[in-house]
Amino acid sequence: MRSGIIAKKLGMTRLFMDDGKQIPVTVLQLDGLQVVSQRTADKHGYSAVQLGTGTIKAKRVSQAMRGHFAVAQVEPKRKVAEFRVAPENLIEVGAEITAEHYAAGQFVDVSGTSIGKGFAGAMKRHNFKGLRASHGVSVSHRSHGSTGQCQGPGKVFKGKKMAGHMGAAKVTTQNLQVVKTDLDRGLIMIKGAVPGSKGGWVTVKDAVKKPLPDGVPFPAAIKVAEAAADSAPVQGDDA
Repeated sequence: MRSGIIAKKLGMTRLFMDDGKQIPVTVLQLDGLQVVSQRTADKHGYSAVQLGTGTIKAKRVSQAMRGHFAVAQVEPKRKVAEFRVAPENLIEVGAEITAEHYAAGQFVDVSGTSIGKGFAGAMKRHNFKGLRASHGVSVSHRSHGSTGQCQGPGKVFKGKKMAGHMGAAKVTTQNLQVVKTDLDRGLIMIKGAVPGSKGGWVTVKDAVKKPLPDGVPFPAAIKVAEAAADSAPVQGDDA
């Protein structure tokens, strides 16, 4: 098990393939995604990495979080999330993860906060068909009807589908396919729609119901390692 990522949802567009087909995609952007902290089995009882992304003014961060970022020697982050990983897949603090963390054709699970709809009736919220259009029904055509029983048990059970607040809840969409990645701009393009509104934060993980393809980087696609590899031949030429 390796780390997921935090990304910003930019919106939807379409990509034209070589065969002429067009694929609707959601564009996700990685904005300075860095490892802020580690969780180890010896110290915390489990293995995980804490990632931070986005920029925010230091004055808008609590004093405790400013100290937390200072220990990691990273700039204050707008969004922080934790991902469970295997002990051998821990990532060094301060390392930056790139868009090549996922490969084209790979399946992922995306979680985000759905768009809030406010108070909604049973028909819109739960797809109820409503009451009859005639034969004695008046005023309450879009109501959900009876919700309970008679004397026994004489109550409405918890979780009953009724009118209420719709949206603004955590939603996970599984088995979405990565169509393309752009390393230079830090973009990941995923086929179809993902939860959340434009500008919202989502988390992306390897699909739990699909096998991991060959060639994905372990423990992650790290920008620091790529920069070091690119600078090695230059030093050799100078020598």
